[in-house]
Amino acid sequence: MKRQGGFTLIELVVVIVILGILAVTAAPRFLNLQDDARDATLEGLAGAIQGASSMIYGKAAIAGQESNAGPVAVSSGVGSGNINTVFGYPEATSASISAIVQGIGSDFEFIELVTGSSPKAATFGLPNYTTSCVRYTEAANASTPASAQVVDNTDNQCDSAN
Repeated sequence: MKRQGGFTLIELVVVIVILGILAVTAAPRFLNLQDDARDATLEGLAGAIQGASSMIYGKAAIAGQESNAGPVAVSSGVGSGNINTVFGYPEATSASISAIVQGIGSDFEFIELVTGSSPKAATFGLPNYTTSCVRYTEAANASTPASAQVVDNTDNQCDSAN
């Protein structure tokens, strides 16, 4: 009589359990989907701030306020409020950015305002996520526009001060 070769049921179960344990421990390292989603959200926020600040610059240019260095009130187009601009772009404050980007106060948190240097910069991020954040830097002069970009957490600039 020939002896049949193969795996027993217990051997198959043990192999499946070992593969399951490996998958549970290794999958989060290879499939870091939450961080990718958060980074994409921050990229969207940076784009929204950049686009909205360009629209405010257009309104300031129409009103002839694009070369004024001091805070000048320009209609935001959202609601009935005005926002302060510097060289036609929104001032780097939580109030000004919140006025041009709807939902920024509920979905994102204001982290800090950097005032020690010129131009000022405001940082926004996601709650409990300090890997990266969005830094909005107001216009330095009439020929240098404001910018919004995603920055890494070097020098702890994305850590909440609260």
